[in-house]
Amino acid sequence: MTMKTNRAAHSLVIASLLAMLAWAGASLADEAWPQEEAGAVAAGFSAQGIEQLDAAMEKIVADQDVAGMIWMLAKDGEVATFETAGLARVDDQAPMDKDTLFRIYSMTKPVTGVALMMLHEEGLWEFDDPVSKHIPEFANLQVLGSYDEDNVELVALERRPTMRELLNHSAGFGYGLGGSDPVNEAFREKQVLASADLDELVNKVAAIPLLSQPGEQWYDSVAVDLQGYIVQRLSGLSFGEFLDQRIFSPLAMNDTRFYVTPEDRSRFAEVHNWDEERNRLVQRPHRSDRPSYLDPERLESGGGGLVSSTHDYARFLQMLVNEGELDGARILTPESVRIMRTNSLRDELNVGGNSERRGQPGVGFGVDFAVIYDPAAANSPHGAGTYYWSGAAGTWFWIDPTQDMFWLGMIQAQGERRPGAPNMRNVARDIIYQSLAN
Repeated sequence: MTMKTNRAAHSLVIASLLAMLAWAGASLADEAWPQEEAGAVAAGFSAQGIEQLDAAMEKIVADQDVAGMIWMLAKDGEVATFETAGLARVDDQAPMDKDTLFRIYSMTKPVTGVALMMLHEEGLWEFDDPVSKHIPEFANLQVLGSYDEDNVELVALERRPTMRELLNHSAGFGYGLGGSDPVNEAFREKQVLASADLDELVNKVAAIPLLSQPGEQWYDSVAVDLQGYIVQRLSGLSFGEFLDQRIFSPLAMNDTRFYVTPEDRSRFAEVHNWDEERNRLVQRPHRSDRPSYLDPERLESGGGGLVSSTHDYARFLQMLVNEGELDGARILTPESVRIMRTNSLRDELNVGGNSERRGQPGVGFGVDFAVIYDPAAANSPHGAGTYYWSGAAGTWFWIDPTQDMFWLGMIQAQGERRPGAPNMRNVARDIIYQSLAN
């Protein structure tokens, strides 16, 4: 009886401590940077330029290119603008608020890369390790050869793909999000991205051939979901637990997780597209081929599964701007951040390239980021080494390390767009660089 009583008392104490920590974490998040704008001049921009930027983003919303948007620009740790416009949901006219939650899809990928680099710092893997060292199920991978409607030829691996290639999307894996080849068709048929968990996902991928020999082409792939599995395997924690304990809690990213809690459903933005017949934006239904974002048991997808807020993701970006640290929380060493933002593709390969074409001029790939290593070749005003990525519902960011500056745009849009809609990413980018005070 005494032992049971002591255990009950111990459990009560632990529960109380956890509740206090959760309350303290929420309080810190409420007060944590960024909440207020320092203003254009304090952040190193012209006041007129930031006014023009805000007006341009507001017009994009007013023209129904998107239902709503939140945007943030920060330089040297000072916020030049943090504004909202429009609606999070058109069906119930819910306004786009600063605490709105978004499907960030592939903007999950850099978070996964940070997690894996933390384990690299602990000596648990090396860039030249074969992927099969950490995923033994991949010991017998094959490669897609020639194929037609009736026959598919598989060929042997010339060498095993490495961790470096897994991180820069040149390992050869498919994805299923596009492509009519047998590999991507197999990803769709096996419903790889609808797997119940990462173990099931790995087993499905192990039975599908690679698109190409390792290092031969860049292809946005399932590689980052595989990275999440490796984090889980090396750390002994579930992938979600690792992210929460090692990244989200230290950075006060209390709104970032793989699902939307019941109490947060009213904050969750919906995805919209342009309806040509009705000549307006319409709200898209939730997809039925994968578990809902409202399901806490859904796949912890390192490639595209997270829900986040503008505040939370801005803190993640500022940590990277600061080369691994924010508000006293050291997540990565500066060296690890520099590795992540350094192009690691072969000299003859760029993003979107293969053995027959080089790909996007001046754009390579590091650890779960695209990297503009040659702005002139890329026809970009960004500084050399700018790294970026985006999500399938339109969220996008970039970080320019030459200016200690980041941009974050949060929208929820897929499918058809209004005819004549401008490229909002280029509009924002061009105004920002024209607005730099120096």
